[in-house]
Amino acid sequence: MSETHDHHDHHDHHEHHNHDDDHAHPEGSELSDMDLRVRALESLLIEKGYIDPAALDILIETYGTRVGPRNGARVVAKAWADPAYREWLLADASAAIASLGYSGRQGEHMVALENTPAVHNMVVCTLCSCYPWPVLGLPPVWYKSAPYRSRAVIDPRGVLDDFGVRLSADSALQVWDSTAEIRYLVLPMRPAGTEGWSEDRLAELVTRDSMIGTGLARSPAELQGMPA
Repeated sequence: MSETHDHHDHHDHHEHHNHDDDHAHPEGSELSDMDLRVRALESLLIEKGYIDPAALDILIETYGTRVGPRNGARVVAKAWADPAYREWLLADASAAIASLGYSGRQGEHMVALENTPAVHNMVVCTLCSCYPWPVLGLPPVWYKSAPYRSRAVIDPRGVLDDFGVRLSADSALQVWDSTAEIRYLVLPMRPAGTEGWSEDRLAELVTRDSMIGTGLARSPAELQGMPA
């Protein structure tokens, strides 16, 4: 069983960077200072009647699980369908992603990691929650949690088991530690049986977790079983 843990020796940069998701909270704390400020502002706006709590929940859900990951899904689908774009994405992810209009804070310096039958890539941010917002939206709660951040390094195959991902014994597992300087996007393997599919249809197979490496792309059968 082959496992490669690649942390890039960027931990010092974590401690000194200054960006929107800089988390200087003590281990075990569920909320960062930014989280607390955002929640306080939300509470004030709701109290003053400026926003509807239900509408706010829908907005957060839309950006967190639909709009953001949908951007990344478009990138992955284009890479699956267009060999030239795939090569560009792997060579210069920042430029290739920006060419589709997905750029901005938390996504300036991107690296694409290609999953193959021989290598599976998984992304973590061990000291805070660096995350490529332009292509993945808001980071999921579990991504920011201390258990994930530690176990992804110590027991990455166990973490994948928890997510229902079983790798073959001869498949190498590489764990990449995001930093303020570099954010990662996993390019999952294209599911079998999708030859000739359009980019729009391919994008429906791409999940947020598959672009973090804690999941796989949906199979065509899974897509057919999803509600319209």
